[in-house]
Amino acid sequence: MTDAVNVREVVLSVLMEITEEEGLSHLVLRRVLEKYQYLDKRDRAFITRTVEGTLQDMLLLDYIIERFSRVPVYNMKPLIRNLMRMSVYQLRFMDSVPDSAVCNEAVKIAQRHGFYNLKGFVNGVLRNIARGQDQIEWPDKNEDPCRYLSVMYSMPQWIVERWIAQFGQETTETVLKRFHEPAPTVVRVMTEKVSVQTVIDDLRAEGIQVERHPYLDYALEISGYNYLQAVGAFKKGWIQVQDISSMMVAEVAAPNWGDACIDVCAAPGGKALHLAEKLRGSGSVQARDISETKVARMKEAIERSGLANIEAMVRDAVIYDESAAGTADIVLADVPCSGLGVIGRKQDIKYKMTPARQTELIRLQRQILHTVHGYVKPGGTLIYSTCTIGADENQMNIKWFLENYPFVLESIDGYLCPELRDRTTKGGFLQFLPGVHRSDGFFLARLRRRG
Repeated sequence: MTDAVNVREVVLSVLMEITEEEGLSHLVLRRVLEKYQYLDKRDRAFITRTVEGTLQDMLLLDYIIERFSRVPVYNMKPLIRNLMRMSVYQLRFMDSVPDSAVCNEAVKIAQRHGFYNLKGFVNGVLRNIARGQDQIEWPDKNEDPCRYLSVMYSMPQWIVERWIAQFGQETTETVLKRFHEPAPTVVRVMTEKVSVQTVIDDLRAEGIQVERHPYLDYALEISGYNYLQAVGAFKKGWIQVQDISSMMVAEVAAPNWGDACIDVCAAPGGKALHLAEKLRGSGSVQARDISETKVARMKEAIERSGLANIEAMVRDAVIYDESAAGTADIVLADVPCSGLGVIGRKQDIKYKMTPARQTELIRLQRQILHTVHGYVKPGGTLIYSTCTIGADENQMNIKWFLENYPFVLESIDGYLCPELRDRTTKGGFLQFLPGVHRSDGFFLARLRRRG
């Protein structure tokens, strides 16, 4: 490890910001890695793995700690709590790190932060875990499947209970297992600029592994690169990072030449850019978002894309825009949601979401739908989507919307590959499930305005 920077202190500071100050894990970690970009690759890898692993397995780590500690995890001082978690993660999952080094470094960190009276506690609990973790008694999968899945996959029990009720135990475990596997990078080829094969050849020439995605012929899964912004195809504006499920929004929207489109919650802009590309230089796309910072980033992405039929602007989706009334052939409503479908990429989401917060989000989702449905022309299309799993924010919102507004669901089978077609797609919607589908968790529905 580098002498000038104690990487375990860096890990601890990142975990404190995420768990105690509500920092977003992917943003906090990205900022810290940029700050310490001069560290050697081994140190940066240690920081990344320990932070991401501790967050991914936090409930499992808490369970282990409480088998050996008389003090419940949530009664510990926040710094000690996170120090114990990151240390137990190293003990259990990082064989290359000696147990003695983990315990000794944890004690030193506790002392440096003024917890001299707790150094015996930290040392004793960690050394007991190192010796006794193989004898831990785990929840019984048959007697209490919810508790078992919650602990073993570090998923809050209320989420597990809801998913089992909707999808069944086997499918729920499939989803949870997928969240613990590395998420691939999926990119969309800008086919108006370049052929898919040219991009594949260009990427492989840089030593990057490339695999065509089975759902769309212009989607690629890539791996083996260090820094995406340094990849030639990215710098040339040939590829856009976007999960396959997100690409399906523009596919299902299926714009016609000259269509006027509004994406009411557009940031970071991938769906709006995709829609603009599908218009082949015709029509227009308004990429709207409430955040000035995010709109500024969308403008940069638009400039990099070279597309002239798309404009980013600051607009609040819950405030009705009279000038947009009845003007749109297509409205995309990719609404703010619990984000439980992308846990594999943002592990802290599952701990920060609560039933009360989800209820607030559902209220916001319905407020947005109420506001923006009027932008759709008679006969026009509304695409509703979220990056979450579960009926409350998805099917139940569609049911509510159809009961209150002049729209009908339309089959989306004609826009999907055979592998994705099922009973629900014929009815107008699709719930992507990680592990079941080769995608993030995502929901989309196509609605047509009557009259």
